[in-house]
Amino acid sequence: MSNSQPQNAPQADHPRKTPEQLRSARWFGPDDLRSFGHRSRFRQMGYAPDEWQGRPLIAIVNTWSDINPCHAHFKHRVEDVRRGILMAGGLPIELPAISVSENFVKPTTMLYRNLLAMETEELLRSHPVDGAILMGGCDKSTPGLLMGASSAGLPFIYVPAGPMLRGNWQGKILGSGSDGWKYWDERRAGNLSEADWNAIEAGIARSYGTCMTMGTAATMMAIAESIGVTLPGASSIPAADSSHIRMCSDAGRRVVEMVWEDLTPGRIQSHAAYKNAIAVAMAMGCSTNAIIHLIAMARRAGCDIGLEDFETASRLVPVIANIRPSGEQYLMEDFFYAGGLPALMTRITGHLDLTTLTVTGKTLGENIAGARVFNDDVIRNTDNPLYREGALAVLKGNLAPDGCVIKPSACAPKFLKHRGPALVFDDYPAMKKAVDDENLDVTEDHVLILRNAGPLGGPGMPEWGMLPIPKKLLKQGVRDMVRLSDARMSGTSYGACILHVAPESYIGGPLALVRNGDMIELDVDGRSIHLDVPDDELARRREAWMPPQPRYERGYGWMFSRHIKQADQGCDFDFLETGFGAPVPEPDIF
Repeated sequence: MSNSQPQNAPQADHPRKTPEQLRSARWFGPDDLRSFGHRSRFRQMGYAPDEWQGRPLIAIVNTWSDINPCHAHFKHRVEDVRRGILMAGGLPIELPAISVSENFVKPTTMLYRNLLAMETEELLRSHPVDGAILMGGCDKSTPGLLMGASSAGLPFIYVPAGPMLRGNWQGKILGSGSDGWKYWDERRAGNLSEADWNAIEAGIARSYGTCMTMGTAATMMAIAESIGVTLPGASSIPAADSSHIRMCSDAGRRVVEMVWEDLTPGRIQSHAAYKNAIAVAMAMGCSTNAIIHLIAMARRAGCDIGLEDFETASRLVPVIANIRPSGEQYLMEDFFYAGGLPALMTRITGHLDLTTLTVTGKTLGENIAGARVFNDDVIRNTDNPLYREGALAVLKGNLAPDGCVIKPSACAPKFLKHRGPALVFDDYPAMKKAVDDENLDVTEDHVLILRNAGPLGGPGMPEWGMLPIPKKLLKQGVRDMVRLSDARMSGTSYGACILHVAPESYIGGPLALVRNGDMIELDVDGRSIHLDVPDDELARRREAWMPPQPRYERGYGWMFSRHIKQADQGCDFDFLETGFGAPVPEPDIF
């Protein structure tokens, strides 16, 4: 299973497995008392020997739960996956995993992404399975599942949940997240009635599936496809479309053949595959969260990906997916009808390595051959982009020595170069109370700062980075201003929000030293962020700085606090990264 590190290159002429070489045969094949126990317990569940002997056992890692609307259809889709596995001669074994529902899990699902990764890795390692189907889609489920399965090393296919259908209100198309923020500002400004607000609430999310804007869910599903771990076109199929049912069955059939081919993650997840993912993310107008998750996923695959790779791509790859929040009109359903991700990739082939291997057993280039764009406004040409540089920009300076991130394609252009005074909040409750105070001393030129909201400070780096515009300014017609934090923000969010400041303020990063009125200079073209305070004054402030009290004294949070890495390093646990220690061997069977 994980007896060897990922090779990071396709392997030619790889030998097919025989039934005796199946991993599950270690549990069921020997003529000994322990295997007798395994076989008898299988018979206890109603399985006949013909159902498992010489057949690959396929784990279906299902993140369905009663409180995850993004995955509500997985309760039924798992049966479609089963059907495909059985048709191909495998035996499906469903293994439920933590659901990490973005809507309901507090303080933030990011606190539990690594828990899902650990659970996935150990589920696959500890059970008698030969391959896996991973069912996810809600923001942290994609990276969590892929991180764990990559470390486990078994052949797998990722089945994305798919986006929900378009929202609707009074004939207007609503996009999840993005229009929620937009109309909440109008509600706070006094421009929207309670009846209208209730109607928006009822109309914005009208089917199962993930956010249908280019949020983190859509971003990460597309990234999974561009790495090569989904079937071609799978990432953008609407959750309610019958094509999604067929894709689930197709994935079940294909993963059985992958087991015989020994098509492991190490043969697919090369450095070039992750470079492809970054290029695709930029062209999609991706969520800022893509950076954190991609770095963590790549490091699990043994690939050294960092902020500089995103910065390089951002200068080269234009945004060509006209999807909210970078675009103003279209949603993921439109993107699917326009040709989906294979079609988009045909328009950026100059930025892709088309020789990378995928779960189909074919190269990326073979997978997208023949894909067509059916709407040139939804998926633009590179000579008519939505935004001429990539979706994200990495800034550095004395305020963020290890980097911070902005999504320039989704903010007002006038803020791409800005100088303004800081207005600082040490916690979310203080900020929330202040922005509703109509006597707050604030102007559009201020830089709103929220600190102690990073990986340790949040805890878990919550999506608080799209700080609300103060009510006083909303009533003046202001709808964007510069906001700065060590938090993340929802991929459905927009605005001049600078995020992921590293190192975070909670551990004494420079953000901890900012005071009200300090001048902050932002230059996106120059990729710089600067706190205009003399070095000797900053040294005095650092001398006086007191570290905050620990967030946790026991439990998972205690472990999280001792092992979480900073945003620029992907926020994985240090002990889970590939280079931490020797590969974990197969479990003993006694």
